[in-house]
Amino acid sequence: MFETGQSKLRIFFFYWLPLIVACLAIFIQSSLPGTEHMPDVRFFDKLLHFVAYALLGILFLRAYETLPIKNNYKFLIFISIASATLYGISDEIHQYFVPSRYAELADVAANTIGSICGVFLYYRWGLWKKSPSSGSL
Repeated sequence: MFETGQSKLRIFFFYWLPLIVACLAIFIQSSLPGTEHMPDVRFFDKLLHFVAYALLGILFLRAYETLPIKNNYKFLIFISIASATLYGISDEIHQYFVPSRYAELADVAANTIGSICGVFLYYRWGLWKKSPSSGSL
């Protein structure tokens, strides 16, 4: 998947930096006081958690694909989901200590389900891209 001459710096900027930025963005957003102007749509906040952690799961998988264990996809999928889920749990614990914020188990569930879906969709998309029948139109 990676060219032999690819520099470590390029791998860092393309695969690891987006993951770090996403984690920082989640942390910063969780450090701010809760918003009172959320759209009045049922479960909208859970949808936001789902999407954010689907993306985070994908970013973990992309980053982990650069490691020597990149050929063990079952393990990569597991640690990607586990990493995103554990980050989501730590984020809820962090929110517990932020004034006007609170921790919710439903948010942890949305984070976990989002990370599972994101990782599996990205993995399946990668398989589809590699299949001979996915030729361009």
